[in-house]
Amino acid sequence: MHIEPTAIPEVLIIRPDVYRDDRGFFLETYRRTRFEQAGIASDFPQENRSGSRQETLRGLHFQIRQVQGKLIQAVYGEIFDVAVDLRKSSGTFGQWTGQVLNAQDHLQMWIPPGFAHGFYVLSEWAEVIYKVTDVYAPEWERTIHWDDPRISIDWPLIDGKAPLVSEKDGRGLAFGSAPVFD
Repeated sequence: MHIEPTAIPEVLIIRPDVYRDDRGFFLETYRRTRFEQAGIASDFPQENRSGSRQETLRGLHFQIRQVQGKLIQAVYGEIFDVAVDLRKSSGTFGQWTGQVLNAQDHLQMWIPPGFAHGFYVLSEWAEVIYKVTDVYAPEWERTIHWDDPRISIDWPLIDGKAPLVSEKDGRGLAFGSAPVFD
């Protein structure tokens, strides 16, 4: 397993060693000691799975209390996964980084606490599994609007069409009025 920093060094890409033969493949998706050595949290009290059709955009989500780090992987299909730095004291505050994750290359993305997270579905259907460092607390969840001009995420929108978003995500906050972390 190889762990590499992104443009925001605390956001990491985990590139597993995949062993393939005529029967299929095998890989480790998680080994506590290896992740701890890379500074990735070892306690994941909750794991989530979502399925979404093409052109769906989920996010940009974060919790202002019970703050969550997320370990994300696409187990079916392909997504463009994004992390936005909400740590006011960080040199990358307000910046974003993104990575294509798909079921063929098995990459994972580690997004530490203090970031907003979202993804856009590139394939006809995608299923995403993500472990989180704290449980979901809807009363503390907040959303930043996916196309906030202050962040200016370069979403790979199919044919430039507006994505499919939930009503809640469509009402997301502007970055300038969203709560941030110290």
